[in-house]
Amino acid sequence: MDTAAPPPTGEPLQVADAATGLPVDASSGPCGLRADAARNRARLLDAATRLLGEHGVAHLTMEAVAQAAGVGKGTVFRRFGDRTGLLIALLDHRERQFQTSFLSGPPPVGPGAPALERLHAFGPAVLRHEACHQDLFLALQTDPLRHLSSPPHQLRHTHLTHLLREHGAGGDVELLAHTLLAFLGTSLTHHLTVGCGMTLTRVEDAWHHLVTRLTA
Repeated sequence: MDTAAPPPTGEPLQVADAATGLPVDASSGPCGLRADAARNRARLLDAATRLLGEHGVAHLTMEAVAQAAGVGKGTVFRRFGDRTGLLIALLDHRERQFQTSFLSGPPPVGPGAPALERLHAFGPAVLRHEACHQDLFLALQTDPLRHLSSPPHQLRHTHLTHLLREHGAGGDVELLAHTLLAFLGTSLTHHLTVGCGMTLTRVEDAWHHLVTRLTA
């Protein structure tokens, strides 16, 4: 796939990791853009990050980012497509760091541990990662179909499918991977921990139970 021109929404593209064959994100960041376009994108994201820290995600608008960056609103829309595209771009760097942890980081989340051990470690890693950026993840849940087709979500699904298959789990491993990912959904985790008062540890314990049942 040609990664020279990013999608208009600002969503990362996917390429195959040479070592694992799994898709990884080729971001629409500086490495995939002309130098001037990369600088403009970085300036917009810096402005958006400042606004996010000062006012929270609920008050992050395309107009506010344009004003903070000293550009026209149309520039922001051309770069990111819409507000969801902007939020995805803001989350991209954080998501890339997490992807590195399970694609090439130390075991048991990364390679080097048995597949079942990696499956057990993956859930708590996702829960802790998303808890740190919960506002951004929740804001992106307003468009569930777009979230389910986003490259980061597809990468997680491919990774879990790969681990289930490597472990020798029975049944339709692609659907099992979707089931596991649904359990890790930000909206559900927020409902359980905030709405129901459960601890994150209890949710992590339930993940281990689910993995054990699905891989038995």
